[in-house]
Amino acid sequence: MRRGHFAAFVPHCPRCAGAAAGRHPLLLASVFAEQDDDVRAGMLHCSNAACRHEYPIIDGIPLILPRLRTLLAERGVELFLRDDLAEPLESLLGDAIGPNSWFDVMRQTISTYAWDGWADLDPEEPAPDATAPAPGAARRCLDALLALAGDAPAGRVLDLGCGAGRTTFDLAARHPEALVLGIDVNLALLRLAHGAMRGRICYPRRRIGLVYDRRAFAVDLPAAARVDFWACDAAALPFEPGAAALIAALNLLDCVPDPAALLAALGTALRPADGCCLPHPTTGRPGRRRWKAGSAGIRSAERMAAPPSRACARCSAICACSARLRPSPGRRGCMRAARSPIAATCWRRSAPARTG
Repeated sequence: MRRGHFAAFVPHCPRCAGAAAGRHPLLLASVFAEQDDDVRAGMLHCSNAACRHEYPIIDGIPLILPRLRTLLAERGVELFLRDDLAEPLESLLGDAIGPNSWFDVMRQTISTYAWDGWADLDPEEPAPDATAPAPGAARRCLDALLALAGDAPAGRVLDLGCGAGRTTFDLAARHPEALVLGIDVNLALLRLAHGAMRGRICYPRRRIGLVYDRRAFAVDLPAAARVDFWACDAAALPFEPGAAALIAALNLLDCVPDPAALLAALGTALRPADGCCLPHPTTGRPGRRRWKAGSAGIRSAERMAAPPSRACARCSAICACSARLRPSPGRRGCMRAARSPIAATCWRRSAPARTG
């Protein structure tokens, strides 16, 4: 956890906020290991004397979540992953634990996201076949979104659902004055992204079935000093209102259990009149769930039942409206990433109404 990001974003206790007990800043109570301005291991405490909840910093990643025990019960094993095992030993473990196991699923996930984000910098990666998907789908999606959004105002930037972190570094490169914070709950991918921040990528590259190749290579990212990665809940962001001038949330809206809560959180986190980029897959399959709001101020969010051939042309996979977020006029578009059509919409937080 970079001290500069901690001071700039001023995280507060998500448990207190969720319990309507006010916004109480977190304090850096203990530092067990630090390198330069990066706290590698430590402990954050809630400043509320009635709470004093603890949030650990592990491998440079602060875990600032309202349901920390639940996350650790589900994903804590990702903190114990090793990249120092000899490749034959890791292969033997994969064979012994077996297909469709937690280990297999975890390695497939890491391989998929790391390949898409970083394979273009891997000297061992063969040139992609013209008929096969090429890495960089998330980056191409982000480029299209930023082109739709136009010039972004100066200020802090959030990359929600940052995965392996490449888009976070791209945002930092596009906004040379901004501090950029990548946020996710996948601890394995956050550790990989934090490794890139220190100049090294290491991940299991899936060849076929249970066969993986260890890929390890150096990366030189000029904007790395302005990037950090935290584990947070995108629908319960631990920040003051208006903490960000720009938010990117690539393919996150359809992955959360409560899209209305996510939209409300984005509207709160943005400064008035600033923007948010929300791409989402347009599978167009009939019978997909309909999202309804209510207390969050979202009137409706609905997947359209258009067939795949029409979904991209209609660009209407999700229609949403929030008390704080409004679609920016002329800021909609369609693109294709890999083999799935993507609907891209740029949203902007409504400016406060004038009075008097």
